[in-house]
Amino acid sequence: MAGRGDRPQRLSPARARPALVREFSAGGLVYRRRKDGWAVVLAARRHLHKGTLAWTIPKGHVERGESTASAALREVREETGLTAAIDQPLGDVTYWYVRRAEAGETVRVFKRVRFFLMRRLGGRFRDRDEEMEAVRWFCIDQAVVRAAHANERALVQRARAVLEGQCALRQPARRARSRSASAARRSRGEEPPR
Repeated sequence: MAGRGDRPQRLSPARARPALVREFSAGGLVYRRRKDGWAVVLAARRHLHKGTLAWTIPKGHVERGESTASAALREVREETGLTAAIDQPLGDVTYWYVRRAEAGETVRVFKRVRFFLMRRLGGRFRDRDEEMEAVRWFCIDQAVVRAAHANERALVQRARAVLEGQCALRQPARRARSRSASAARRSRGEEPPR
């Protein structure tokens, strides 16, 4: 015996899916060495609904004819006021969001952002454009917590691993070379350089 729940449901008419747009952006996580570890730059905008600052890695659109690396350096300079040099790619992030187009229709956006790890060369925060409400150095452990999006927090963690690995690899290698050079001089009976 069929119950009420077994009756076929009336289907609503199919709606057209919103248009799909693909966007490609580039950005950079700028770092510097401090006495107590590594610091990185995050930039913030006000969250539309919460009113709080949403801290993110600086990024922006790649312009026609521009490489992703050039776009990342330009966006970092515009949004933070800092000049930087790219050390290495940090990773790509992809996500979806919905926005209203100029005519008012809904548009689905698939966005890919390529991030780079960048070493600070110079510049000042006060030389940035007005796109971001705030720009600040964070110790890298604090940046992992403060970054607003999980995918960017993962990139900050990756940057921390890379930076700590570089630090750990560089320093002992220098000491090992200088010890072996000293040992070689002693074995040849040479005096150490003064």
